[in-house]
Amino acid sequence: MSVEIVQADALAQLAAATSEAALRELEVALLGKKGAITELTKMIATAPPAERGPLGKAINGAKAAVTQALEARRSALVEGAIAAELADRRFDVTLPGRSPSTGSYHPVSLVQERLEDIFVAMGFRVLDFYEVEDDFHNFEALNIPKNHPARDMQDTFWTTDGLVMRTHTSPGQIRAMRSIAPPFRAVFPGKVFRNEAIDASHEHTFHQLEGLMVDREVSVANLISTLRIMLSQVMEREVTIRLRPGYFPFVEPGFECDMQCLICGGGGCRVCKHSGWVETLGCGLVHPNVLRHAGLNPEEWQAWAFGIGLSRLVMMRYGIDDIRHVMGGDLRFLQQFV
Repeated sequence: MSVEIVQADALAQLAAATSEAALRELEVALLGKKGAITELTKMIATAPPAERGPLGKAINGAKAAVTQALEARRSALVEGAIAAELADRRFDVTLPGRSPSTGSYHPVSLVQERLEDIFVAMGFRVLDFYEVEDDFHNFEALNIPKNHPARDMQDTFWTTDGLVMRTHTSPGQIRAMRSIAPPFRAVFPGKVFRNEAIDASHEHTFHQLEGLMVDREVSVANLISTLRIMLSQVMEREVTIRLRPGYFPFVEPGFECDMQCLICGGGGCRVCKHSGWVETLGCGLVHPNVLRHAGLNPEEWQAWAFGIGLSRLVMMRYGIDDIRHVMGGDLRFLQQFV
């Protein structure tokens, strides 16, 4: 079949199309990977060498003509639909248009801002650090040796050039102590990344807030007092917490702080894995090796630190039973927090 015949047939089909849906089907049938116009290019390989140039030029011309006709017919259909709607006596041009949907605050943003206000009131600075870290700041400086399980690929996202998507906000401890003269106290919120399976209480991307206090003398009692104030203020009610011994390479002694589940009131649900408690944060006194990596003499300076998961705090604060809602991007969910 000649190029002229295929082109004429295509133009006739476009002229006869009566809807945008029909036009979309014709676009695929004519210009798609296996469309009639596209199939013409196969003729070039079998044509005599002297005819290939003019044939290719003719095929390109046919493709351009069909494309132009397609757009013209689409515009005509749109304009026709508008004209028909305006001609409808039931159409009232004086009615106001539909207002666009307004945005809303994300619950993580609300909780983060609340935490920042709480800590600023207690004399803490609010700092921001990198989401992509090097091995030294994410592991080595935090007293995590090469053979530590946290370096396993199942837990960590590595880049091809050897950098890491930070697995915690704790690298901020090193950067803060290296850039600010002690004594000082600071918090640094941000996103962290773990190569984990997603379920009702785990995500591969979530939010943390790291707290750090450096002074000549610090104590676990002061750390616990700070945590109690923080949790009661952000929850706007008294909460029940418990401390358990916990191992973190960058603190000694280290503790796990659990909060009684506010979803089920401690009775047991899928969020707390039917234990009645939700693992909320890790904390402890900063290990001397970490202080040394940060350029501080552990004989002169002491520090405590904690890291809290904002996503789980959001779940407790707003009674959300599935962490996947927090990062899901469903506007209907977010509109609850306007």
